[in-house]
Parts: sequence; structure tokens; C-alpha cells
Amino acid sequence: MKPTDIITTIFNHNLWANVRLLKFCAGLTGEQLETAIPGSAGSIRETLAHIVIAEQSYFSRISTGQRLSRPENAPSLTIAEMIESAQTTGQGLIAWATKVQAADVVEIDWDGVMRDVPKAIILTQAINHAAEHREQVKATLTHLGIEPPNVQGWAYFDENAAD
Repeated sequence: MKPTDIITTIFNHNLWANVRLLKFCAGLTGEQLETAIPGSAGSIRETLAHIVIAEQSYFSRISTGQRLSRPENAPSLTIAEMIESAQTTGQGLIAWATKVQAADVVEIDWDGVMRDVPKAIILTQAINHAAEHREQVKATLTHLGIEPPNVQGWAYFDENAAD
């Protein structure tokens, strides 16, 4: 694994973990993908889509300052589309993470009040949000009796140590 700055490592891990989980879930049956447990964001499919669409939104805010416009009646994303999107937005967040400065803000409608939100908070939320929901998917997989993929930083290091 070639040395990188801390923020790049964190966002590389996030991309790797998202894609690894999505690829794993691509092998599930339709019934398994529709499984939900209490405390999760919905079914496995819904939670994965939530991770992906939220990351699209975070990337849009960071890169353009604009909120993501996704029609409410847009068709559900396939797992293949989720993987492609996660790769695109993940790479985008990696590129932007090192460019964001402490004073960089985005104006966001926060419950009807326009607020300047530091881009660093959006980047923080991108990491935290994905990690929380990956764990929900893993808990649902465990509930189904399926050993979930290891997406910890240690596994990322082991898989990428030779790079």
C-alpha cells in the first residue's frame, strides 16, 4: 500500500468498503435483498440505495454547492447501478477531500433556515453515514445467517498492502 495522506486513506477505505459490500450483496436473492430488521433504514436493497443516493448528494454539495435533484418517482437503482455510482462518487469525494479548506462552506436549507455548513462537516457526514448503514446491512445479513463481508480498516489494509 503506497503512503497517502490521512484523509485520502479514509476516503479510499470508504469507497472500498461501499463497493465491497455492494458486490457481495449482488449475489443475494431478491428475497434476501428485501429483508429488513428493526433499527435499519429498510431492506438491504433500500439501505444500500440510501447509502448510494446520500453519497451522490454529499458529492453534489461538495463539488457544485447544489443539492442533488432526484425525482421522487425515479426508478429504483439496480445493484450494478449502485456499484457504478459508488465508484464515481467515491472517487469524486477522494479528489475533493484534499481540496476542501476549513473556511469552505455550502449554503443549505436546514429545516427552513438557510445555513452555511462547512464542507468539512459534509465530508464527515459522508464517512459516518456510510459506516452506520453498512453496519445495518451487515446486521441484516447476519440475521439471515449469512456471514457479511469484512469491511474494517484492517481488511482494507490486508487487501491493499501489496499495492
